[in-house]
Amino acid sequence: MEHLKAFDDEVNAVLDNMFGPRDSRVRGWFMLDSYLPTFSLTVLYLLLIWLGNRCMRNRPALSLRGILTLYNLGITLLSAYMLAELILSSWEGGYNLQCQDLTSAGEADIRVSRVLWWYYFSKLIEFLDTIFFVLRKKTSQVTFLHVYHHASMFNIWWCVLNWIPCGQSFFGPTLNSFIHILMYSYYGLSVFPSMHKYLWWKKYLTQAQLVQFLLTITHTMSAVVRPCGFPLGCLIFQSSYMMTLVILFLNFYIQTYRKKPMKKAMEEAGKEVKNGFSKAYFSTANGVISKKAQ
Repeated sequence: MEHLKAFDDEVNAVLDNMFGPRDSRVRGWFMLDSYLPTFSLTVLYLLLIWLGNRCMRNRPALSLRGILTLYNLGITLLSAYMLAELILSSWEGGYNLQCQDLTSAGEADIRVSRVLWWYYFSKLIEFLDTIFFVLRKKTSQVTFLHVYHHASMFNIWWCVLNWIPCGQSFFGPTLNSFIHILMYSYYGLSVFPSMHKYLWWKKYLTQAQLVQFLLTITHTMSAVVRPCGFPLGCLIFQSSYMMTLVILFLNFYIQTYRKKPMKKAMEEAGKEVKNGFSKAYFSTANGVISKKAQ
């Protein structure tokens, strides 16, 4: 234990040296004083994906319908709480939408920080998204984008809570909480096969996510153009990270909603050809042209 404590102190000393003094208002909050819990849980998450896929390889997929219904309902309600609380607390503090510093709103800043702690912790809960995919053998869903997004967000928000837990940091989680209400409602409904015919709006969720990232980049860069004292390095990092998500989500959108329909159309066109002759050829046999061929 002494060795672990010494290692923990060294890691935290390195981080403090890199990023400077932490925000004293969040000292002592659960999981924030040390980086090791966040890092260890991320490693465990990645390990469970690898082990889970190996264990499920020769086993039947699990249904998990009841658990998934409760899980998606829980995340939807948590997202609704965070959305409402972020709007109310930033309104109470008179937050400037263009650029908001870290200290001028007083108690409202503390209120925003408390909500953003729940936002950070929700990223740990959302690791279960991937675990459920593995147990249900939905391996096509466990993409690089999926794992990168989940693992990186949990670690980034540990840093945010320690150094910039309020102010300009409120905007992205506000948008994301709204998107998650829609997204986890969709996931919850998709558990039931009878609801599938009503779930035509999946691609619009991806579009909404892309709009969310672009709005967050725009909001972040507005504080660069007209600064208010929010750390410039954090603004640049956030914009850069969001750009990686835009690129990855845009690639996912193209692969899923653009290329697949084109591929399907080409396959159907291929089926229309028999031994080098199209259906139109056979429909004109014996000099008779069908209406379909015309």
